[in-house]
This record gives sequence, C-alpha cells and structure tokens, in this order.
Amino acid sequence: MPLHGKVALIPGASRPIGRAIARKFASHGATLVLPVYDWPESIAEMEDEFQTAHFDYLSITVDLQQEEAVMLLAESIKTRFGSVDFLINNIERGGMPAVHGSYDLPHNKTQWDLELNTTMKAKWLLYHYLYPIMGNHVGGAVVNISSVAAITGRSGPAAGFFSDGYSAANRAIQSFTETWAREAAPSIRVNELMLGLIQHRHGESTRGWDSLTYQETKDLRETILLERTGLPEEVAAAVYFLAVDASYITGAILRMDGGFILGGNKVPPIPPGILP
Repeated sequence: MPLHGKVALIPGASRPIGRAIARKFASHGATLVLPVYDWPESIAEMEDEFQTAHFDYLSITVDLQQEEAVMLLAESIKTRFGSVDFLINNIERGGMPAVHGSYDLPHNKTQWDLELNTTMKAKWLLYHYLYPIMGNHVGGAVVNISSVAAITGRSGPAAGFFSDGYSAANRAIQSFTETWAREAAPSIRVNELMLGLIQHRHGESTRGWDSLTYQETKDLRETILLERTGLPEEVAAAVYFLAVDASYITGAILRMDGGFILGGNKVPPIPPGILP
C-alpha cells in the first residue's frame, strides 16, 4: 500500500466528510490519528466502522480550541509515532443563519467565538504544534479545508448557510495556506481545498438545507453549474490528491464547488450588434 508506514492526522473524522477522508487514507495503508471531542454518537459509529474494517487508527479526545490540549496532542503523537506525514486541517464550526438566526439571540451568545476558534484558531494551533514534528519528510503535506463563504460572505443564494464570523474566518485561511507553504518548503507542501455546498456540509442532510423551501433549494441547484451538491467521497478524493499525488503543487487553493461561484453569472447569447 502506498501509505504504509505513513501517519495522517485528520480531525473531524466522526462526521461524514472527515470520515470519508479518513477512510480514503486508511484504505491506502495510512495510520490514522483522529482527534475527537463532541458528537458522541458519531464517534461511536466511526469507531465501530473502523474497527470492523481493521483500520490502524488512534482516536484521542481533545478540544482543539485549547492551546495546551493541542500541545499535549503533539507530544503524544511524537512519543508514539515519532512524526506526522499528513495534516488534514478539517475542523470548523459554523452557525447557519437559516438555523441559528441572528448573533443577537440569547442562544448564540458564544457562537461568534466558536466559529472563529474552530474554523481559524484550531487550524493554526494544529499546524503550529505539529509542523515541528513533521520534520523534513519529503512528501509530507498539509491540506487546509475551507469554504466558499470566504468569497461570498453572507450574500447570494447560500446566504442562509454562511454567517459573518464563519465567512471571515474562512477568508483568513488563504493567508495561512500561503504563509505555511513558504515556511514549510521545500519538504512539506501546503495547499487548500475550498468547498462549496457538500452533502452533510451546507447541503442535503443538514438542518440548514432541510429548513429551505423548495424554491430556495431549486435556486441553489440552478446556481451550481453542475446542478447538484458534492459528495463526501468526492471531497476525500480531492484531499488525497492534494496531500499525496500533487507533488508539484504547493501554496495553491483548489475551489471544489461544482461551479457555484461562477454560476451566479450566466453567459448570455452574443448580441446581434448594431453595425450594418
């Protein structure tokens, strides 16, 4: 197997997209380190699946928003494995306006901090403490996962999915990606996968999607050039490509949105013109 002996750290593996990514890496022989924290039912499902599949994995309960906790995670990984080959920065928590409403509501008192701390700060902490133990392994890679909310903000057909804090935090990820690519070169590549509407993440099977009217979901699909949302398995394939196969790509942002950003502007027929 091409990744036998390699270690991949993948947060968020209890949820559908993170689990698809973890499954992809494990199926190619990688040892998985899976930080988990909440979603206990999802964690139990993940562990049951991975045990049945005989994946080589270690799940560790850790709050990635806390610096000391991430530092201890890095120390534990160094003691047990020596190093990490792949850091898949798949961590975020965004409040969808369609579900949560305004930041002014009492139940959203801590929502702003949660969005920035998970989407932005936790990614920085993971890189900051894991980069030193990634060493100079040629072929090592970091993949930052972000959202097209960085481009749209809270506007357009997907405004109900992207809150202000979440959008701003995702805008910051490009700065991380480009700075880290410079810092980690030439041994370690750093790239970014910017996601659009994906099933289980701003797409079907989320409360936000279920709260939309038929017309609203129709408008969203018509905005996406491919006329559908993405699949977790498609995300996993793109992450694997950036981490493993894209040996001459670093500091790049791959937008994986089915053409959502471009779909907001249709191409009209060429006018007949006014010249005789």
